Amino acid sequence: MAPRVLSSALVTAKWLSEAVRAGRVGTSLRVLDASWYPPQERNAQQEFKERHIPGASFFDIEECRDKSSPYPFMLPSESHFADYVGRLGVSNDTHVVVYDGDKLGTFYAPRAWWMFRAFGHKEVSVLNGGFKNWVKEGHPVTAEVSQPAPAVFKAKLNVALLKTFEEMMHNVGSLQFQVVDSRTEGLFRGIELDQGLESGHIPGAVNIPFHSFLTETGHEKSIEEIQQIFREKKVDLSKPLTATCRKGVTACHVALAAYLCGKRDVAVYDGSWSEWFHRAPPRYRVSELKRNKA
Repeated sequence: MAPRVLSSALVTAKWLSEAVRAGRVGTSLRVLDASWYPPQERNAQQEFKERHIPGASFFDIEECRDKSSPYPFMLPSESHFADYVGRLGVSNDTHVVVYDGDKLGTFYAPRAWWMFRAFGHKEVSVLNGGFKNWVKEGHPVTAEVSQPAPAVFKAKLNVALLKTFEEMMHNVGSLQFQVVDSRTEGLFRGIELDQGLESGHIPGAVNIPFHSFLTETGHEKSIEEIQQIFREKKVDLSKPLTATCRKGVTACHVALAAYLCGKRDVAVYDGSWSEWFHRAPPRYRVSELKRNKA
């Protein structure tokens, strides 16, 4: 049998395919499709119904979030998360494997991976290469939607993996932790609009676009390559690090990449630029476009 995991955070399509064929998907192993796409582009739930990994359930990031927040995809409460994943058959003893169907290979799966970790779950992995490569390699797919037996999940938020707006504001002056922004260079520099929102970045942040960690095929780069990316950006993995982006999703790629290098305590600023833009004083929104206009 293939090695169980590449690291505790990644499993190969080969390993998962063998687990599926051996009938091991069940109470001890749950597979979750965490796909999300802009509604005008693709319908994640419909695509799941048409084709997914056998035994998988759909992890709806629209449902598993704080719906009272004005910002997208903020973490739900402990009880909301526990109830939601319990209905997907996930207990505290379940090994969870998450994937998505993005054309890049992986986009939303690291967010689901980080959410499980944020709520105290250790046995959670991302399918390396995502559904795109699962299909490309000829592994089985189905339209049959399974109904897992409900399980009891007890969630305990690990606040060390989460940063609030207030903590980010304080850090601008104190520089207690490094900040990596995973958006594209144009959005980071503030020279592109993002869905009508002015872009820019938090003072002191370093830009590492999330796709930097992926190969052309959509797999995670090697640990050596990832370490080199961090080194080139002068990010010290031995020191505190927080990741940010537009809405707390691709920031989780930074957390995953660092995790693969052995750094398991990267925090994510959940509100990210969506919150920062609306709440931070203008002088704390660094933008080249703004400077050029001035």
